[in-house]
Amino acid sequence: MTTPFKNGFAPVNEEITAFDLDVTGRIPAELNGRYLRNGPNPLSLDDPSAAHLFFGEGMVHGVRLRDGRAEWYRNRWVRSAHVAERLGEEPRPGPVHAGMDFAANTHVIGLGGRTFATVEAGALPYELGYELDTIGACDFDGGLSGGFAAHTHLDPVTGELHALAYFFGWDHHQHLVLDPKGVVRRVTDIPVPDQPMVHDFALTERFVVIYDLPVTFSMPHAERGDRLPYAWNDDHPARIGLLSRESGDLRWVDAPPCWVFHTLNAYDDGDQVVVDVVSYPKMFVDARLDLGGAPTLDRWRIDLTTGRVGRARLDDRAQEFPRMDERRTGRPYRYGYTAATRELFDVVGGVRGGELEDLPDGAFDNTLIKHDLRRGTQEARQLGRGAYVGEPVFVGAGEAEDDGYVLAFVNNPARGAADLVILSAQDFTGEPVATVHLPARVPLGFHGSWIAD
Repeated sequence: MTTPFKNGFAPVNEEITAFDLDVTGRIPAELNGRYLRNGPNPLSLDDPSAAHLFFGEGMVHGVRLRDGRAEWYRNRWVRSAHVAERLGEEPRPGPVHAGMDFAANTHVIGLGGRTFATVEAGALPYELGYELDTIGACDFDGGLSGGFAAHTHLDPVTGELHALAYFFGWDHHQHLVLDPKGVVRRVTDIPVPDQPMVHDFALTERFVVIYDLPVTFSMPHAERGDRLPYAWNDDHPARIGLLSRESGDLRWVDAPPCWVFHTLNAYDDGDQVVVDVVSYPKMFVDARLDLGGAPTLDRWRIDLTTGRVGRARLDDRAQEFPRMDERRTGRPYRYGYTAATRELFDVVGGVRGGELEDLPDGAFDNTLIKHDLRRGTQEARQLGRGAYVGEPVFVGAGEAEDDGYVLAFVNNPARGAADLVILSAQDFTGEPVATVHLPARVPLGFHGSWIAD
């Protein structure tokens, strides 16, 4: 069996709890809470889940910071019934949608004082305890008629959490709005043909921005046994939906064919809607992750008068995992952060390892990038071969947009273990404010959150 779980994605095989972690530098006193990150970590490389990057059982890694100390590190598998059984434990109680009991492996978020591991495509989220123990699958007290979403967007003004769910058995997507306590307040079904995949979306003050792109459910690939039977479909036109948050009216506009895993941010600009995304020329060609081309950071301008979508390149380097100051979600903003992680692009997109070796270090390495979107400039912080740096998460400290810190897990090859690196957003290429030395390696994963106490 071939597996993508090698190099940076190679799984760890034990759960660890460690206290009073060593720190270089000084942890800012205002960072009181947990930095959590989810990702696929197969129980065994002999398991079918190890054959596809998106099917490894979810494992959440967490560091608890308080009063300038790194109090603990924990890593825990999300206990689906299968994982619990393999670990010799009783299954946790909770609902299951369409027989899809899955150890959610894509994101981990906080909502209403609770913690949730999330995933898309029909499976329900799992609720976790403060110390990352699994409580059970969750449908928000019956508010979900199906699964949830990997990516959610919180409106910082209203406190509403927005999600966009999909499932191959539906003829629609589902827009969900939850209140700050985690109660589902609104559900809107959005008819779509061909059962397309939708990994992320965008939010502005006026609109929910929906990506209907040419990756759709493929029965031929399902019949041949592909675990994720979604494939690039040239017969499915690309379009963008603008769902009015006030009236509920939906408008579709034609868009250039591409694929988007992740949104950086979006906002209203008069008669235009600005959407910043990481886009691929194609994705899931023949239902594979490693065909389609390298991703770039792009800006779409949707003209509400003409219905036309303009596209401009913000940065042509291969990069992913865009994040920003989420206090500016849906509003005009200036700064964004991305990761250019060579081990990720060995697996995703079609940037081959051999091609990467031919590029100079300055063109491609394990690098964190800070984008100044007003000036059109970037600052790059290179972390070296073997660092397999993860997603950069911004944590605000003061009122200014870039007054805060950028947190990321970074592998330290010399130690054979990971560090939690805390950077000053305003001194992005300077010395880290603090480096928390973890007792174990943290494999490359997907998404995480800073969840303040």
